Amino acid sequence: MTMAIRVRSRTGREWLLTEEVGSGSEGVVYAVHRAPGLVAKVVPRPRDPAAYRRRLDRLLRQAREPRTSRLLPAGQPPRLAWPLEIVTTERGTAVGCLMPDLRVTHQPLECLLSPAARRAHLPAATWATALRAAASLAELLADLHAEGYVVGDLKPENLWVNAAGAVALADVDSLQFVDGAETFPCRMRSAGYTAPECVDSEALPDRASDSFVLAVLAHQLLMDGLHPFHGHPADGSPYVSFDDNLLRGRCRLVDRASVVLPRFAPPLDLLPAGLYRLFRRAFDAAGRRDPSVRPSPTEWALALRRELAPARLVACGRDPGHRHSVERPWCPWCDQQARREEELPAPLARTNGGPAANEPRPAAPHAAPPTARRRGPVPGLDGRRGGCGDG
Repeated sequence: MTMAIRVRSRTGREWLLTEEVGSGSEGVVYAVHRAPGLVAKVVPRPRDPAAYRRRLDRLLRQAREPRTSRLLPAGQPPRLAWPLEIVTTERGTAVGCLMPDLRVTHQPLECLLSPAARRAHLPAATWATALRAAASLAELLADLHAEGYVVGDLKPENLWVNAAGAVALADVDSLQFVDGAETFPCRMRSAGYTAPECVDSEALPDRASDSFVLAVLAHQLLMDGLHPFHGHPADGSPYVSFDDNLLRGRCRLVDRASVVLPRFAPPLDLLPAGLYRLFRRAFDAAGRRDPSVRPSPTEWALALRRELAPARLVACGRDPGHRHSVERPWCPWCDQQARREEELPAPLARTNGGPAANEPRPAAPHAAPPTARRRGPVPGLDGRRGGCGDG
């Protein structure tokens, strides 16, 4: 059982932190006693305590400025877990903040990327929900960029989604921004969710870096969790990581012969032509080398919203939970399900109606090769709850 921690604000108000609900590389997130809509992030040993306090202080002040009016709309589901109050432990050795608990209204984005988690936590979600989530994320990024913020560490663990496909961002205290003469940088890097110019580099991210990772996340949302740089090298060289594939241009969408994927990976032609062209601009050699040619969040948002028009979506005649683009003459999800079933061997004898012994399951197409699997769920702080990983 977690030991309770008492924290206080600069005005002397106190809160009791109870259950630990998440942890990450820099801090721990706790539930707040008798405050069901709040969590508290506590950073035990900030790299630069004074700079971290200034960062939180500026974000608190900016919450009252016009620049955040679109980002923090009143009376609507939250788009950002914005810091609400700076807190310190009783001895003042750790600093952190209170922030909205996104678990009240949202599920971790991973619940849209994993078929098993989607069935368990977002059972009504369809491909249209994934389109809406990608559009919502693009719109959120566009609004953040318009107000001078860069996310920098954009990844599924920091993102949440509700049943309607609206996306929210956690870990706001890591945003990169300029306030007066001071720059508050984001130096975090996450494997598989870093733009090529920032991989193995000390370069600070910018809006184009966010745009690249937006394309990665949109691809995962629309392709049933499949990372665009997933796959074993087709030339027989060993798999290293998503980032290695990225730097070497191994991407099925750009070069079908560059990687080997499972037969039941979603087909490329389920993507509407307009979105396919945007993905190529982001991931081909020019997009990887020249950030200026990548589609912007605004361009992504407009293109994704166009595909949500009723005339652009088709409901499957066999499965009411299947939706696909009107450009696809038949349901790709039925095809994918059939390919999965073909991969399974005939079941062995069953006893008392139970599962056959040694009956294998196919690997999820979005799962990374064994050496690249992501770490376990990190609720609150990193945006993912237990139970929403691969099924």
